[in-house]
Amino acid sequence: MENNIAENSEQFELVSNLVTQIEKVIVGKQSVIKMLIAALICGGHVLIEDMPGTGKTTLATALAKATSLSCKRVQFTPDVMASDITGFTMFNKETDRFEYRAGLVMSNIFIADEINRTSPKTQSALLEAMEERKVTVDGIVHNLPSPFMVIATENEFGYVGTYPLPEAQLDRFLLKLSMGYPSPNDEMMILYKRKTANPLDEVVPVCGPNAIMRCIEAVKSVHLDPAIYKYIVDIVTLTRNNPLIALGASPRASIALMRASQSIAFMNGRSFVTPEDIVQMAPYVLSHRIHLTQEAKVKHTDVNIVINNILKSVKPPFRGSAQ
Repeated sequence: MENNIAENSEQFELVSNLVTQIEKVIVGKQSVIKMLIAALICGGHVLIEDMPGTGKTTLATALAKATSLSCKRVQFTPDVMASDITGFTMFNKETDRFEYRAGLVMSNIFIADEINRTSPKTQSALLEAMEERKVTVDGIVHNLPSPFMVIATENEFGYVGTYPLPEAQLDRFLLKLSMGYPSPNDEMMILYKRKTANPLDEVVPVCGPNAIMRCIEAVKSVHLDPAIYKYIVDIVTLTRNNPLIALGASPRASIALMRASQSIAFMNGRSFVTPEDIVQMAPYVLSHRIHLTQEAKVKHTDVNIVINNILKSVKPPFRGSAQ
């Protein structure tokens, strides 16, 4: 690794081992796997949008098993209630007092399957958890375990009976990923692996919560030059002044782009962020945070093309200024 950070060798090895374990299950999608791990080690949440059957839930489950983090999964439907997520208080006759019954969100990794198929009230139950790592039930605050990560999935098609996620919730996802169909050779390998067994059974834990928390702290120490801060702000600012964009990215998006670039720099073995890190992570960070104008939608303008044009229009700082 270029400019290797010797004191973080344990964390580098951990990330490599995680990729190896998850690749036992998810074939030919190393870049997606790395993005998911990048979100985990900088304390972010991930939204995975794609066609049914492409491995969205399997990817999340494999990550949970490889990290040995506690994991709860909810198949969201219209009848799932907010109290199922956050928990509730009930009266205990034996103790003669009200007691908190933990909801499904009380876990290290919360998998929200088809999150857009539940009601807005239930969706909103995750807002406080995602932003503040706590839930408030009947006026009492309950802290979530550390680390905490939401991995939500939604299908790209089949909008009948769905409730689109509000902008406030989309903004809380660090990254938006897409699995995509496998290549023919990769799909043959998937068939081979699943002929007689479930590859998930082969995944073994390679770390635990404490190791992940050490990674999160190490990522926070990755250096950003003042020129890189300005580069991030310049990119995000242009999303607010683009004629094709009706709703630009928020300051939370700037923070997300900073965190994501620190994470990918760390995974690449560097103690500093480069402009290339920003360019690599920007589409994943911004694509779900900006909304195109109706005119752009009518012309079938792709949001990633708009983002790429913005990146091309902002002059990156010299590599030397980012070191």
